[in-house]
Amino acid sequence: MLGRLDEQRLLDRAVAEVRSGRSRTLVIRGESGVGKSALCDLTAERATASGCLVVRVTGVQSEMELASAALHQLCLPLLGRLDDLPEPQRDALATTFGLVPGPPPNRFLVGLGVLSLLAAAAAEHPLVCVVDDAHWLDRASAQALGFVARRLDAEGVGLLFAVRTPHRPPELEGLPSLEVAGLAETDAAALLDSVAHTPLDARVRRRLLAETRGNPLAILEIPRLLRAEELSSGYVLPADYRLAGDVEAGFRDRVRALPTDTRLLLLVAAAEPFGDPVPIRRAALGLGVAPRALAASAREGLSELGPTVRFRHPLVRSAVYRSASPADLRRVHGALAAATDASTDPDRHAWHAARAAAGPDEQVAGALDAAAARSLVRGAPAAAAAFLRLAIDLSVDPTARAQRALEAAHAEVAGGDFHAASALLATARSGPLDERSLRRADVLLARIAFATARGRSAVGPLVDAADALVAHDRAAARATYLEALGAALFAGPESTPGPEEIARRAVAALFTGASPPAPTASELVLQGLAEPPGPGRDALLRASLDGYDAELAAGREWLPDNAFAGVTAIWLWDDERLRRFSMHHADVVRASGATGELPLALLQGAFFDLFSGDLAACERAADEVDALIEVTGTRLVPFGALALAAMQGDTGRVAALVGAHLAGASERGEGSSVALIRWTEALLANGLGRYADALAPAQQAAGLLQPLDAAAEWALAELVEAAARTGALAIARDAEARLAVLAAAAGTDWGLGVAARSRAFVVEGVAAESAHREAIARLSRTCMRIDLARARLVFGEWLRREHRTREARDELGAAFDAFAEAGADGFAARAERELRAAGASARVQHARDRASERGGPTLTPQEEQIARLASGGLSNPEIAGRLFLSTRTVEYHLHKVFAKLAVSSRHQLAGALPDTTIV
Repeated sequence: MLGRLDEQRLLDRAVAEVRSGRSRTLVIRGESGVGKSALCDLTAERATASGCLVVRVTGVQSEMELASAALHQLCLPLLGRLDDLPEPQRDALATTFGLVPGPPPNRFLVGLGVLSLLAAAAAEHPLVCVVDDAHWLDRASAQALGFVARRLDAEGVGLLFAVRTPHRPPELEGLPSLEVAGLAETDAAALLDSVAHTPLDARVRRRLLAETRGNPLAILEIPRLLRAEELSSGYVLPADYRLAGDVEAGFRDRVRALPTDTRLLLLVAAAEPFGDPVPIRRAALGLGVAPRALAASAREGLSELGPTVRFRHPLVRSAVYRSASPADLRRVHGALAAATDASTDPDRHAWHAARAAAGPDEQVAGALDAAAARSLVRGAPAAAAAFLRLAIDLSVDPTARAQRALEAAHAEVAGGDFHAASALLATARSGPLDERSLRRADVLLARIAFATARGRSAVGPLVDAADALVAHDRAAARATYLEALGAALFAGPESTPGPEEIARRAVAALFTGASPPAPTASELVLQGLAEPPGPGRDALLRASLDGYDAELAAGREWLPDNAFAGVTAIWLWDDERLRRFSMHHADVVRASGATGELPLALLQGAFFDLFSGDLAACERAADEVDALIEVTGTRLVPFGALALAAMQGDTGRVAALVGAHLAGASERGEGSSVALIRWTEALLANGLGRYADALAPAQQAAGLLQPLDAAAEWALAELVEAAARTGALAIARDAEARLAVLAAAAGTDWGLGVAARSRAFVVEGVAAESAHREAIARLSRTCMRIDLARARLVFGEWLRREHRTREARDELGAAFDAFAEAGADGFAARAERELRAAGASARVQHARDRASERGGPTLTPQEEQIARLASGGLSNPEIAGRLFLSTRTVEYHLHKVFAKLAVSSRHQLAGALPDTTIV
């Protein structure tokens, strides 16, 4: 958790005291969204990992009138010990919980009964009770738990409450408390940067941090509540640009009730994008409004008085602005324009002048053009689009209006807003455009189609647009040819034209005349694919990697089409360059604000993380990609999440993702996506040792092989293993031969190591052992720990079949350790089975013990309960019915159980569950 180290230490010490046999009570207090629940969750997780039994309840406002409802929920997992209580206490609890009929019991006996019940449970395991939203407990539960909290001493029970301020339940008064405030500025800034998904203007960043006051929930809501233009420029947009929610509507009603001068002064502050006090004061003087007018707003809790006006929440600013009349907006922006120096802050002056304009004004529109250009230079395409939209409305000349619409559409595509770009492009094409601009519009239309559909339909238009651009702009034509190449790679073998034909057309168009220019690194990729398969192509592709390295070392501008640096590095199995290029490309794309390009940039790094064994980094990248897909509306299969789930042996997650995306990718003609989906299925099945299940998807993926398509290339390795293991040796040998050619062309230890591992499946005796040892030697020299672990796994399996058990244990043990450390649970389970078969069960148990000490496979009580029911043959709906849970909740917990216990099926659960049962 960000910025909560002191709080975590305090809670960790409390759990440690509970584990030592003492009891602790603590009330966490703080405003809504400050992180109380997150601290409760983390404490519960750590307490469980350390061997404590954790029981939880969350107060529910709608159940406040139901006597003892929360108490019943908290005690429910412990009721198996009810008969151990003294009879009066047992009867009191049984009656309270409706287990037996009877009159309402004495509250003192109920409190004692709960205390005894918790103490009885703690006698077996240290017990931590977590009560979230305790301000919404029903009174009877609050009284009982307050009674217990004041009498705990040395039972080994922890009682943790979370209460939202300003609530102060009297039952909890006087108990030890922990006040949780907003995050420190540096931590709040780090959180804001992590969720923004668009470059933030530094002044906007400071303003948002002040308005959110470090509240984590308020910060996390910012990208949902404010558009990218508002985040990157600070300028609040008109109401029709977004739908106001209930919270903003509530603020708006409160604003309308304020005096006229107060509303006007608040509007000045809301319209000033950076909260700068100087223009706010000047504009207020120009409007004849005194600063004391803000006092009414401060009394209403909507703003604070200080060196400048600080709103209580970003939505207050939005509500003030959007509730103002057009006349007031023009008046306020006019005053702010007059108060802003155009020579020192031209962008802000242009914005205010534009919002104050009553009609078309070409001079102001020109100033907005310049502001948009400066925004693009600083990596804020969303802000550039906002400036250009205003310039469109103020345009006098139809040609200038169409050109501005085209530039705005380009900016929106860079920022990832393809819907807005389509509307702007329609505006541009309806006006007079010169030939070059028409070709640029064609490119943009095809680019939007590719981003939103990813199918084969975008390939032809992109190639045609590139052909037409050559005569007008060689650099733009090259970039468009490369975009067409990327679209063709997505489309797969069915692309028309295909990658090689596109490369030939590009080379013929770009390198004409007696003295063609020296090729860039990306142009070397085109030249390589224009050559027939063989040494000439291989040499040019390898030369392109050298070229990208040289461009990186020289500090030259890293162009968007340099995405092919990572693509080519993957194809040529160059792990070190993949790491270097993918990191740099993602950094450049992020800094440029090109949100639409960021998902594919991040995926290159995610695949490096996957094969290098850093599955946590892979998961972070995959999560960011998924968030960006949702934000931008781009159509993209969640490749990172799929590959991660396959490596983790998560059959349910892979099946769900495949079911959600395979049919659509096939219908759209995304051959590359189909290949990657099928490769993940084969990877999953091979990892689990289900070779027959891996064969068909590996064959389909490998059958879609085309130049620069890494997934189909990787699928060849899966196909060799699956086919060899199932006795389809002819298929295995054919796939191995194709892989060997590709690896030899790459000439890298990663490629040659994987090829040697695959060769070991199709040869015997000394040749097989030699291939195994070559694979391990080569892969040991790479960053790719997963492929190295797989090489040791298959060598260990081979050694065991050769009855060289001691050597087998060494290789299998090293593989198991690597998989377990990485979290590649499917492969770890396979290595574990082999280790046990080789007589190394003690080593496996030692590894499990070490993992347990790290908090890995320790199950929560609910997880263990669900796991035992699943191992007994109950289906997920049956478990849900038995435990009064949703089926989805059961699926979620089983997914966590499988990962923690490194198992892949229900029938493996019984042997993996601990001997002790927690009721």
